[in-house]
Amino acid sequence: MHTVAVLALDGVIAFDLSTPIEVFGRTRLPDGRPAYRVRVCASAAEVDAGAFTLKAPWPLQTLAEADTIVLPGVADPDVSFPPEVIDALREAAGRGTRIASICTGAFVLAATGLLDGLRATTHWVAAPLLAARYPAIEVDPDVLYVDNGQFLTSAGAAAGLDLSLHLIRRDHGSAVAADAARLSVMPLERDGGQAQFIVHEHPPAPRGSTLEPLLRWMEDNARRELTLDEVAARAGMSVRTLNRRFREHTGTSPLQWLHRARVRQAQYLLETTGHPVERIASQVGFGSPTAFRDRFRRITGTSPNAYRRAFQGQSAL
Repeated sequence: MHTVAVLALDGVIAFDLSTPIEVFGRTRLPDGRPAYRVRVCASAAEVDAGAFTLKAPWPLQTLAEADTIVLPGVADPDVSFPPEVIDALREAAGRGTRIASICTGAFVLAATGLLDGLRATTHWVAAPLLAARYPAIEVDPDVLYVDNGQFLTSAGAAAGLDLSLHLIRRDHGSAVAADAARLSVMPLERDGGQAQFIVHEHPPAPRGSTLEPLLRWMEDNARRELTLDEVAARAGMSVRTLNRRFREHTGTSPLQWLHRARVRQAQYLLETTGHPVERIASQVGFGSPTAFRDRFRRITGTSPNAYRRAFQGQSAL
């Protein structure tokens, strides 16, 4: 039987810890037999899990017997992890063991060096820290999970469910995975990626920047058909200088900044109104519903209608 070892470290996030335990532990094969043997292990006698203290029934050496190791997130990824844990994970990887992380568990896996040169993800809040600390990793904050074969990483919270179901499908096929998804009251595949959950209170607009008044004006007039020439004239500079200043101050172009501002306004309208998508497209300044849908998907990773289903409050219905 396939053994899944779930590693609990100090500061483990209880949600991330329980997800693989429940999903893998309750998965059944077509003949009713358990698909997995789940072992919760730790390197210490007791683990601080925040609201409670955990006594793992299995020691760190259990990793040597596992077919899959799951690394749940930790509350503070900005810490050093026990050397014996890093060594055990490297040894397991050398034996070909599959290792998957949930949320900030990616920091534990990254500390081993096993993700160097690979694409990976984590919770979008922690993605900038992961990218800064481990520049050899290509951090993608927009996706729910990344499968590199032996090493897999997932975003925060519910993305651990997506990753677990993906692994079950890899191991036992879609039918078994679909049964596990129904038991978890989850779709086997969710629309979009992590990008739809990222909170952009404002498009990139550094406070105190010389461009700040212009950025406010652009956001206030985003529903109009603004041209680069008009924006440059408003700023009192040439188009070439405008593009250069935008890159320096926001890391993007005026057009891309404007697209993101429009999509952010559209997200608000999708959440709070029942207006048709076509009307919202016009309200936020897109020339056509098709252009709006395409840009919305590029930025959020999902469609306007799927976003509305996920985030619209009851008061807007």
